[in-house]
Amino acid sequence: MSFERICKTLVGDAPGRSTELNYYRVGPDAPGKKVYLQGAIHADEQPGILVLHHLLALLRAADSAGELEAEFVVLPMVNPLGMGDIEFGKHQGRYNRASGVNYNRGWLELYDLLEPNFADTLADDAGENVARVRAALRLGAAALPENTAFEQWQKTLISEACDADYVFDLHCDDDALMYIYSLPQMRDDIQQLADWTGAAATLLAEEGGGNSFDEVWPAVWLRLARENPQRPLPLPLLSCTLEYRGQIDTFDELNQRDARNLFGFFQQRGLIGGQPIGSRGSAAAATDLRATEFVRAPGAGLVAFCIELGDRVERGERIADLLLLDGDGAFVERRPILAGTSGLVLSRTVNKYVWSNANVAKIVGEEILESRSGNLLSD
Repeated sequence: MSFERICKTLVGDAPGRSTELNYYRVGPDAPGKKVYLQGAIHADEQPGILVLHHLLALLRAADSAGELEAEFVVLPMVNPLGMGDIEFGKHQGRYNRASGVNYNRGWLELYDLLEPNFADTLADDAGENVARVRAALRLGAAALPENTAFEQWQKTLISEACDADYVFDLHCDDDALMYIYSLPQMRDDIQQLADWTGAAATLLAEEGGGNSFDEVWPAVWLRLARENPQRPLPLPLLSCTLEYRGQIDTFDELNQRDARNLFGFFQQRGLIGGQPIGSRGSAAAATDLRATEFVRAPGAGLVAFCIELGDRVERGERIADLLLLDGDGAFVERRPILAGTSGLVLSRTVNKYVWSNANVAKIVGEEILESRSGNLLSD
């Protein structure tokens, strides 16, 4: 049993820019499984920090009681680089200032960590192949460069997550209900997680676009399996993004309940023993991410919504008005914003001043939309 705090210094690229990444490793000395959880990779999204704070307390108590059957690696505030991004009294934290790239985009293709002829080392046993791939990923991660603070940060996360059986990335939306992003190959297991977390929707896509953190871990296994059909190569992990409602939904009681729901899920999966902490609910069935409309603003203006989160709307129904702020119709003309599909209102923008083509809402439907192809995520 152990409860270990790890402090990784990220050496800055300029004087005064070094920072610390603090995280925890909890569990038995010889675990059978590994769980990796992180919060606030988008540093302006804080509900996950509080969820993992409460989960750590539950894990520590379970560890003391000898009830943990897995190793838990928990990074409550995974992006200290973004947490320090404060500009004119406002916290930013979504984009790397050095490159302009979203912190949750452009993650490494893990397949590139493998040696060129690695496939030749695969065996006829699935368990042996899982062990070999994970060992190769660990070696590849150890060889990654760490010249900049960003490279040091990415290397630390990749090294910790590359051999995990569960990779959960905790986020939030603007103003939203609880929901999950994952892959169609994980549908059944993710449904169990959705039931426990009370997710209003689970959105599935093998490639959401942009190499987000949760997608790169299964991608290496799926590619290996496609390119080596003669070898047994399972998908040995469960990976997802958990969207814990909206940015304002950082509250002790609410996020403590979220932590208990995660704990209950891990108990049902056999990763934690002891008295069951709760019971599994029944969430909506997963849908294809291509059936979720990202409603866009038809121009610049002020959004006035006429729908609430959780409402069900029909295609063509007015969900908001756009008050024009310039031109002949300035401050008197309202342009209707219409739903492009029938379904559940999952999220709305917090910022009511929007510009042309800005994302103002998400509507979860069941019909795949012709307009939804390529990059399925907003930046």
